[in-house]
Amino acid sequence: MTRQEKIVSMFNDIAPTYDRANRVLSMGIDTFWRKRACDLAFGYCESKVLDKIVDVACGTGDMMGYWKRRGDIKGIAISEIVGVDPSEGMVNVAREKFPDFTYHIAPATQLSCEDASADIISISYGIRNVVEREAALQEFNRSLKSGGLVVILEFMKNENPSALGKVRDWYMNNVLPRIGGLISNNYEAYRYLPDSIEGFLSVEMLQRELEKSGFEMLYTQSFSMNISSLMIARKK
Repeated sequence: MTRQEKIVSMFNDIAPTYDRANRVLSMGIDTFWRKRACDLAFGYCESKVLDKIVDVACGTGDMMGYWKRRGDIKGIAISEIVGVDPSEGMVNVAREKFPDFTYHIAPATQLSCEDASADIISISYGIRNVVEREAALQEFNRSLKSGGLVVILEFMKNENPSALGKVRDWYMNNVLPRIGGLISNNYEAYRYLPDSIEGFLSVEMLQRELEKSGFEMLYTQSFSMNISSLMIARKK
């Protein structure tokens, strides 16, 4: 089994308890991060009518729901919201929550989108789990319209943590795996989260990869003791 296949299998295992664990572990603050990402991205859109938003690594569909709700609030008409994820278990949960959206079981490197067809591609807490990340960024670029946006929310590696950043790291390494393991009965899956962050990129490194893949950075911000980072880039 490849590393990517192991990651997908892990998410299949924790899919039934994923939403409950996520709400407990984030103390609900992830809802703020997601709303903020949607609102800022809509602010960069030149039109109030969008053909397609694609949420990659859509998981149980939370970000798709926020795109729809925040779009309604902002007066943005979205013709289609598409979720793409390689985990069938996660997508099955998403389908139950949001039956009106479109779903594809596929990796981030194979979006099943026509060239230049998407207005926005988002990936929330998923780019870290994509083994072939540079190929995925190229796929995002291919699928986006000229001027289309890529919106990334992620737990980024903090190379020089502040005192608050050290508190975050302690929570991630000591509290999160225990609570997540209790809720999901899968300690290994929630041990993977802090380990994957430590082995991931800094914000600056991911910015360089985006620019190399044909994107222009528009916005970068870290939230809540640098727990979560938001990056918005435009296809050149």
